[in-house]
Amino acid sequence: MRGLGVDAWMNAVMSALGAVACAVFVITYHLRATWWRSEVGRNQMAFAATIGLLCLYTVLVTFLQNDECAMLVLRSLSILVRLAVVVLMVQRTRLLLQAQRQNRTRNDQTTGV
Repeated sequence: MRGLGVDAWMNAVMSALGAVACAVFVITYHLRATWWRSEVGRNQMAFAATIGLLCLYTVLVTFLQNDECAMLVLRSLSILVRLAVVVLMVQRTRLLLQAQRQNRTRNDQTTGV
């Protein structure tokens, strides 16, 4: 840890803040909303948790970079987390297109087109 420069410390601190912010969102959303009842809610929760894990990964890698075993495990987990980001973004795109289609259909019915 002594060999870390200011840039590495700032990266770790900002990533830690990101992880905390994501955790606060996940906890608040869980306590205040029935997120599990809708596909959008489940996506919101999963995306926040995934981004939080990505931030946590950055913090752990910064401080465990000299531990080869930990790095192997973290890199493997990083691949899974990044895959989750891809899947969740594809799902979000599908949800967006679906919502736009429904909105367009509602507008067409309202205007009598």
